[in-house]
Amino acid sequence: MPTRPHVIDEMISAKAIAARIEDLSREIQQEFKDTDKLIVVGLLRGSFVFIADLVRELALPIEVDFLEASSYGDSTVSSREVRILKDLRGAIEGRDVLVVEDIVDTGHTLTHVRHLLESRQPRRLKTIALLDKPSRREVEIKADWIGFEIPDEFVVGYGIDFAQRNRNLPFIGKVRFLET
Repeated sequence: MPTRPHVIDEMISAKAIAARIEDLSREIQQEFKDTDKLIVVGLLRGSFVFIADLVRELALPIEVDFLEASSYGDSTVSSREVRILKDLRGAIEGRDVLVVEDIVDTGHTLTHVRHLLESRQPRRLKTIALLDKPSRREVEIKADWIGFEIPDEFVVGYGIDFAQRNRNLPFIGKVRFLET
């Protein structure tokens, strides 16, 4: 599927992302220092690069699982309808859980996922998002940890896509659409 003509301007460098992940991992380790195992739940697909880098920095016993939720499809705007496309493989009741999200935009996805997982009665449930766009929030939610707060820009890279493209960029870039 062809995409609209666009260029990508670097917004957050790979080096800045790596440094922030180191800082976040220390805070997460402190929060979960008493855990026997932390279940790190990546929200697919956009979080897969972030989750990989984050878990490598955590000096904790870890289990990784994934949940796939969708509210965008190939659009640049949230549909506000959250669908669970892939559920967790394991149970989380009584367990310590960290949900890893790529970006909190309207807040609908993280709110939906948080309610879903809370209903499964984990011991502790915390959330982390690489990016936060508070100016776009439609529901009251904030991740426990935020990598970077960004303005209302459409971004790609570091796992985040535009119509399944640009996930492989090592940085976060702002998409600038060209006039045609």
